[in-house]
Amino acid sequence: MNGADTAFVLISAALVMLMTPGLAFFYGGMVRVKSTLNMLMMSFISLGIVSILWVLYGYSLTFGDDIGGGILGDLDHVGMAGITPETLTGGDEGIPVLAFAAFQLMFAIITPALISGALADRVKFTAWALFIALWVTIVYFPVAHWVWGPDGFIGLNGDIKAIDFAGGTAVHINAGIAALAAVLVVGKRIGFKKDPMRPHNLPFVLLGAALLWFGWFGFNAGSELAADGVAATMLLNTQVATGAAVVGWLIYEKVRHGSVTMLGAASGAIAGLVAITPSGASVNAVGALAVGIIAGVGCAWAVGLKYKLGYDDSLDVVGVHLVGGIIGTLAIGFFAIDEIGLFYGGGLEQLGRQAAGAGVVLVYTFAVTWLLAKGIDRLVGFRVGEDEELAGVDRSQHAESAYDFSGVGSAAVAAAPVPGPAGGQVPGTDRETAAAAADKRVDA
Repeated sequence: MNGADTAFVLISAALVMLMTPGLAFFYGGMVRVKSTLNMLMMSFISLGIVSILWVLYGYSLTFGDDIGGGILGDLDHVGMAGITPETLTGGDEGIPVLAFAAFQLMFAIITPALISGALADRVKFTAWALFIALWVTIVYFPVAHWVWGPDGFIGLNGDIKAIDFAGGTAVHINAGIAALAAVLVVGKRIGFKKDPMRPHNLPFVLLGAALLWFGWFGFNAGSELAADGVAATMLLNTQVATGAAVVGWLIYEKVRHGSVTMLGAASGAIAGLVAITPSGASVNAVGALAVGIIAGVGCAWAVGLKYKLGYDDSLDVVGVHLVGGIIGTLAIGFFAIDEIGLFYGGGLEQLGRQAAGAGVVLVYTFAVTWLLAKGIDRLVGFRVGEDEELAGVDRSQHAESAYDFSGVGSAAVAAAPVPGPAGGQVPGTDRETAAAAADKRVDA
């Protein structure tokens, strides 16, 4: 066992795990106050569901020996059978397979959580949990096998030979196009294009973006599975591209809207992180700058498409993850060094491979996700009722709210018991009722 590489992968796995709570804060700050808790839970529940399925059969389907055609892994490792603490990835030398499995589990967890932002404010939590379980089974596990499996047909060992170092196709294009399919089934929020629906807590958004940025070093550099020069290149390029994307997004905002926003800066950071994920190990630092600038500007433009095209992607999963993933995947065809990319003497061959790999994922994931969402909607109903949506999904789905306003300002007065004629309390003035009234005032 290579102890240094093993420690590096274990630390990287922990960093990637932190990204899912970071995503919860990033999304949670962008929704209205009445949906905050639900948004946090939609990310957090993925940690539970996917961890169970990964051990039962997910790892085996994703990284088991191919059953033929680069389509899916076998079931030889169901329940992690045949894998011991001494089993190494490289035969006689490498890292424990269990370390690799734990690292890849974190990718499987965050990918469906990314989709949740598109469905904010309006879906049943039980339907969402069912969606996660089925989606990772019939979409994520197969697609991850195509891209990263030993003989997956999209990856470097397969027929297409597309480069995806850390998840441009398997994670971001996959989640982004799934989000589009899901919102077309679920439909628009009440008040879409009419009500402002502003983020309720921008500090939460920045906190979430910072946690994602921090964890993304494990996501990207850790995908080398070794503490070496490629990992160092990936770490530096991740930082450079993300910083460039922040600047690119803000320049677009200033030119287009006349101001720069904190929400734009946080969103630009995520766009840069997404775009450098597949390409970071193939480009130099200047190429990473180019990828970041293009992603920042391109994704800032793309988030406005939902208003023109009429689909209600609540938190811009399509505009950031789908578009950013496509930019990063295709950028390899232009900026990859070592005579691979077009700008470095490689011609158009690799660009065609990148486009083919992205295209396969786009078509498969959109079709299967649409059918899956439609089936869930028919079976249990995907969306909450109109009254529940207007009141807020926090209370209807969780019997809780993210904030207790009963002791704040005028709400404290409203929450206090009102004396009745005989010293008792007037019915209907208990603290829970007052807190609900305070929530309504804040929402208004």
